[in-house]
Amino acid sequence: MKITHMSLFVDDQEKALAFYTDVLGFVKKTEIPMGDVKWLTVVSPEAPDGTELVLEPSNHPAVAPFREALIEDGIPFTSFAVEDVTAEHARLTALGVHFTQPPTEMGPVTTAVLDDTCGNLIQIASMG
Repeated sequence: MKITHMSLFVDDQEKALAFYTDVLGFVKKTEIPMGDVKWLTVVSPEAPDGTELVLEPSNHPAVAPFREALIEDGIPFTSFAVEDVTAEHARLTALGVHFTQPPTEMGPVTTAVLDDTCGNLIQIASMG
């Protein structure tokens, strides 16, 4: 068994696609129209055949309270591995990305948390 897709609820699929590709550097993998929404996925350019991140519409009634609770508590919904959190933080900050947690060492891991502008907090992390 392996993970092929992971869903991330987003307020606006087009805005999310722009942020995840133009800012974070992911690549669009799939875009299939499904009425008012799309099956829309992005992948890491480092693993184009790896796990796909589904930019899922957030219109289900359970999504808003769930995401609001996570944001209020400062809990990121998912985490992305980067080579160097401090360097990635500097690159993304220069692009206007808002961080809710600056690079922070936690034992062997360094993390930072960003606002994806689409309703989620996202953690970036690196070892060492």
